[in-house]
Parts: sequence; C-alpha cells; structure tokens
Amino acid sequence: MDCKNLEILRIKDCNNVKVLKASLNTLELTNYSDFYASDIVQILKISGTLLQRLSLAIIDGSIQEESLLLETLKSFCPNITYLNFTNIEFSIQFSELIGNLQKLQFLTLDCYEIRDDEPEILVIQFAKLLPLTLQYLDLRASCFNSYIDSLLNNCHAPLKYLLIDHFDYEKISKSLTEFCIRKNTLNYVGLNRYSSLDDNIKKELEGYVTMVPYERIIVNC
Repeated sequence: MDCKNLEILRIKDCNNVKVLKASLNTLELTNYSDFYASDIVQILKISGTLLQRLSLAIIDGSIQEESLLLETLKSFCPNITYLNFTNIEFSIQFSELIGNLQKLQFLTLDCYEIRDDEPEILVIQFAKLLPLTLQYLDLRASCFNSYIDSLLNNCHAPLKYLLIDHFDYEKISKSLTEFCIRKNTLNYVGLNRYSSLDDNIKKELEGYVTMVPYERIIVNC
C-alpha cells in the first residue's frame, strides 16, 4: 500500500504493517503480543532522516529481532528526537544506538533485563553515551532503578526531567544532588511512588530539584 502523503501513523495490534510504504515523521505502534522488527524495517528505511518520533509499546510480549531493529535505526534514522521502547533488552548495541541519535531529546525506556555479567558497567557506558541534546529521561518501568546513582554519576546530558520508580534515599540522594550541582539543568524528578516520599526528603532536596508525581511531567508521543 502506497501512502506517500502519510506523515503520522499510530497503530494498535496490527500485523500488516509490512505492506505499507510511507515516509513518516511519527510512528507509534502498540502490540499485545510478540512484535517482529522485520515488519517495520521497510517503513524505517523509507522514512529515514524524516523520522523524528518513534514509539514501540509491546505490552504482553517482547520485541523479536531486536538486533535488526537497532541496526536499522542506527543506519537510517539519525534524526529521532522522541524515542519510546517498551519491553526491550538492554545491551551494548542499544547503548550505541542511543549514542548515535545526536538530536534525541526525549527517551522513555522500559527495559526488562540487562543480560551482562557486569550490568553496572553497561549502565555507566550507557550514561556516558547519552546525547547532549537529551532533556527528558523516563526510566520508571526499567531495570535501571537499581543503578540510578551510577547513571547520574556518569551522565553528561543536560537533563531537565528525570522519571524513576521510587526514591531510595541512601542510594540516590548524594548522586542526585551532585548531578544537580554539576549540570544545573534538572528541574523535576517524577516518581511512580511519590506518595511514599518522606516530607523531610522533599525539603532537603528542594534547593536542588523539585520532586513531583510522574503524572505531572510525563511526555507521550
């Protein structure tokens, strides 16, 4: 199907994406089963540098052929500014893709596991590769929450918004305040479990950053 004038495509649970020929600005796919990257490779290649917003939300399955997906995005779609991945495996290849997206401003990552003998080292490498254009980082539903301190300690991106699941005072407080002082850009930290945040912690951090419920700052495609 030739859709030359189509710029925005949002699809829920469709298995016939492969037949479309379109050069897109925005592609948003929501699937409730396993999703095969080969189904959208053609669209990604045709869209190429025009693609700015990409959301792949795989609810009850996983992304199959991840390597093909990541390599295609790295080779053909360098101008992405908004990226949302759900149920993707965190890997060196994924980190390299993010490092290649030099216009990326918004990143939402639902990463279910880190398959590496030294996951913290991989997180540190990822943090160092985050583009200097990145302003918004949503890690609420990812396995990163155990390594937020390491990520902040090695992040050079001028983040304005950081979304995480919960605030582990002993583990995160020092690295968060140091990041705020070092970058002087972070305005808000959004929490999944904001209601459990102690008022004393809010007051302690208010000179550096504002803690809010994630709903107040979340950005969708």
